[in-house]
Amino acid sequence: MFLPHMPDVARCELSLRELNQMWRLIESSAQMNCPAEARLLLPAMMATRTGFAHLEQALVTNLVQEKVRHVLAELGTQARYAIDILVRNLFERTADVGFLATDADLCRFVADGGPAEARDAARQRLHDYRDKYTVYDEIVLLDRDGRVLVQADPASPITHSNDPLLARTLAADGYVETFRATDLRPGASRALVYSHRLRHPDSGVPIGVLCLCFHFEQEMAAIFGAYRDPARRANMLLLDANDQVISSADPLWIPAGVRVPTNADGAPRPLLFGGREYLVRTCGATGYQGYPGPPGWKTQLMIPVELAFRGGGAGTALADVEPALMQGLLSHAQAFSPSLHELMSAVTRTTRTIGRIVWNGKVSGAAHGDSGDGHGGVNKLNTVLDQITDTGARSDALFSHSIQDLYQTVLAASISDAALTAQLLVDLLDRNLYERANDCRWWALSAQLRHGLALPSAEQTAAIGRVLAHINSLYTVYARLYVYDRGGRILAATGADADTLIGQHIDADTLARVTALRDAQAHHAEPFGPSAWYGGAATYVYHAAIRHPEHDASVVGGIGIVFDAGPELLNMLHSGVAGRAHLRAYFVTPHGQILASSDPAGTPGATLVLAPGLLAQAAEAPGGGVARILRHDGQYVIAACASARGYREFRATDGVEQPVLAVLLHAFGPLRA
Repeated sequence: MFLPHMPDVARCELSLRELNQMWRLIESSAQMNCPAEARLLLPAMMATRTGFAHLEQALVTNLVQEKVRHVLAELGTQARYAIDILVRNLFERTADVGFLATDADLCRFVADGGPAEARDAARQRLHDYRDKYTVYDEIVLLDRDGRVLVQADPASPITHSNDPLLARTLAADGYVETFRATDLRPGASRALVYSHRLRHPDSGVPIGVLCLCFHFEQEMAAIFGAYRDPARRANMLLLDANDQVISSADPLWIPAGVRVPTNADGAPRPLLFGGREYLVRTCGATGYQGYPGPPGWKTQLMIPVELAFRGGGAGTALADVEPALMQGLLSHAQAFSPSLHELMSAVTRTTRTIGRIVWNGKVSGAAHGDSGDGHGGVNKLNTVLDQITDTGARSDALFSHSIQDLYQTVLAASISDAALTAQLLVDLLDRNLYERANDCRWWALSAQLRHGLALPSAEQTAAIGRVLAHINSLYTVYARLYVYDRGGRILAATGADADTLIGQHIDADTLARVTALRDAQAHHAEPFGPSAWYGGAATYVYHAAIRHPEHDASVVGGIGIVFDAGPELLNMLHSGVAGRAHLRAYFVTPHGQILASSDPAGTPGATLVLAPGLLAQAAEAPGGGVARILRHDGQYVIAACASARGYREFRATDGVEQPVLAVLLHAFGPLRA
């Protein structure tokens, strides 16, 4: 079913059939011209022809299977990362709405009924929050009756909402996730809204609802743009629980609302949609930090069968590989491609059989010649044997060339997968650190923290501690949070042995950098390395200045957030390795210093030694990455390196964030002479 769409395989099949006909002609020639001399050889010749026929079928089948597997594997990698990245993004939104719903100033504003004289200040506060997270296109505060007290987006004014999500949110203990059309976004056909009830700052009774409207269309466009097939041969889709399209990378091709066939198990079969056959890969969400994602959501890639096998990726990917490396890799064919190894062994056996046929024929011919009864049959037999030798050499060359094509297909698939995985891993890290850089600035706006540092007291310090504990319960990717005053003394903290931190001071250099931050949009990122606030282990620590509630220019302290780098970075790397024992993944600096590794031997702080210039080449590559076959640590490996390119405004300012690369090593086996 796939062969008609693979012209290179079809040409190979035609050549193999022509050789099969040659073997038949040789048999017929031997039977007609020298039946007596050839009678002992004919069974072996027939067996050889039959063996070549089986090899032909096996070779063509394997070529087709490997090409299909390559396409499906690439589609599956893209689909898996797309849904993983989306779910991780939405998890952060569930935490954001839980935090912002506890902001004392906003709760007081709603409790007072949204007085006109305080509306501008409340709107500015919403703008301040939205400026930290460009993923939101609207933030709305409503009272219990649905009256809009203030909103961040003046371009779509609303005064009242009758959406049932308000009643659901008021009755819920946590966040409510809603995706559909809503009067909260009158200009949009649908919206993804995260809502949370607001409580009275004194009595604690529900007084209203906070709604964060996620910039869903923009985010999906970014995911599609980053992870869809660059050649646009495949379409990337987001599907709901009923397999209906929520969003499409190319809506003119496959529009939203239609139902499409899915392929969650990755079976190599074409699926029909709209009168056209497709190869399809579908991946559902696996969840993150206990958040499962919107029910039933999944990503899917669909590529028309007639487009799936175009392009010469194998030749391009392997063009610069030195022959000795290729031969060394080929010696491990049994490990990374059993079917390829079996084909190679079968061709070798058949070639030896041909040699024996020719040898036995010459011995038999010599015997007939000595007896003197050949009458020219010996000469004719020698002609047949020459034809066997010539056709055998042609068969051997064709099979060797075809196996080389299959070999290159397997390796090209591995190179492509490694390069894509490395890029996706570093993108995943950037998106994660984007959240960390925003979190510290987001929380620094907290009214409780600003008032507590501006007017310090035992009661205010206790309130700061409660706020930090609440935040850490929502944002579970942090080992600890801590708040310090203008002198760098820690007043409150969360995490293991938090009480022992109280009264300690942050280092003077960090304090100087934090107090010098130009405004609420700036943050300070400590270089990745061992931290006393993380038990001496290596991690990222982000800081933001906390400013006086009435004088933004006055810094009254700061907040430090300690990323739980050990498990979180390892979680990202394992998502790329996906349980494959022959893969190892790393996050490293441009100088090779390991930040995290899926290899137990690659401890943070150690140096990953790769081929000279490989990391530098990856950092400077136009696409942000490079992949090649090389020798490493006594093994033949594919090494793929990709440099962090940033996400949204993250890394837009040079010198704030530490440059990072992802490295993926695919080992094939030990070096051989």
